[in-house]
Amino acid sequence: MGMGRATMPRWLPALLVIVLATTVVAVVRAAPQVPCYFVFGDSLVDNGNNNDIASLARANYPPYGIDFAGGATGRFSNGLTTVDAISRLLGFDNYIPAYAGANSDQLLTGVNFASAAAGIRDETGQQLGQRISFGGQLQNYQQAVQQLVSILGDEDSAANHLSQCIFTVGMGSNDYLNNYFMPAIYSTSQQYTPEQYADALIEQYSQQLRVLYSNGARKVALMGVGQVGCSPNELAQHSPDGTTCVAEINGAIDLFNRKLVALVDQLNSLPGAHFTYINFYGIFEDILRAPGSNGITVTNRGCCGVGRNNGQVTCLPFQMPCANRNEYLFWDAFHPTEAANILVARRAYSARLRSDVHPVDLRTLAQL
Repeated sequence: MGMGRATMPRWLPALLVIVLATTVVAVVRAAPQVPCYFVFGDSLVDNGNNNDIASLARANYPPYGIDFAGGATGRFSNGLTTVDAISRLLGFDNYIPAYAGANSDQLLTGVNFASAAAGIRDETGQQLGQRISFGGQLQNYQQAVQQLVSILGDEDSAANHLSQCIFTVGMGSNDYLNNYFMPAIYSTSQQYTPEQYADALIEQYSQQLRVLYSNGARKVALMGVGQVGCSPNELAQHSPDGTTCVAEINGAIDLFNRKLVALVDQLNSLPGAHFTYINFYGIFEDILRAPGSNGITVTNRGCCGVGRNNGQVTCLPFQMPCANRNEYLFWDAFHPTEAANILVARRAYSARLRSDVHPVDLRTLAQL
């Protein structure tokens, strides 16, 4: 019996269409707006650097990460942090990995050096055990730069590569929360008035940021300190009614942020430098001023935690958090929910109000 004409299986044309379509999509998918993104900061953006050090400031257990695809990774949130949301807005397919577990290939697209409890000052957060202060994060970055030089072949290539990257630096919260406003452990509040302390912080921060600049950073966004005096922890301890923010703390932070704006202007006189300030304080104030307008209705208590305002401590291991997480501003006693982090990230990336940034937002910074 002769061979009949081979018939094409019915599913094959459909498969070819799918293959072609996915190929086209892969080609069309835009590259990130910058080749790399480096992150420095504290628990607001730590994504696992504290997991394997002797620290009380860790979040690598449930219910942290309850809404994150990777589960409890060390992020101090139910889901995304602000820098996760920013990396998405910048067009990165993957979140920027923690430096602690990164390989040399990942250094090319950027890593996250942030460490919970870290501050501008080396002693900040010491009551919580080990943490990587901003000075330590800069040392890790300098080692990463040396690796980049060997990967890319020479210092000029590394410098050219780094000059196109975005850097976000968010330091200072712990210098207030876990230093100045903890007089039983730290003497800074006896040594300095709030004005003097802000000056001392800015002077040290300025030197540290110049180290970052001298190691290739050119597009740098400085995240201002948020309204720490409105966190459930501070409300629980110091607010008479559990809803009124603590003016003494917010006033001290406001001094620091104003000086930070002036520092940005100073640093922009460095050759090729593009520093900018992201007004976390103002963005948070905006969310607090109009609860409900952005889906967030609960602003004075953590979604999980213990005690008044759920503000005594971070979430307990395997504690059952609130169900309506997208309606909460705070996930625990100190840290925002994914919903709040996404709101803040959007305004950092594309300013909604003139006061959100100074002088430019992250979308504009990427294009410079």
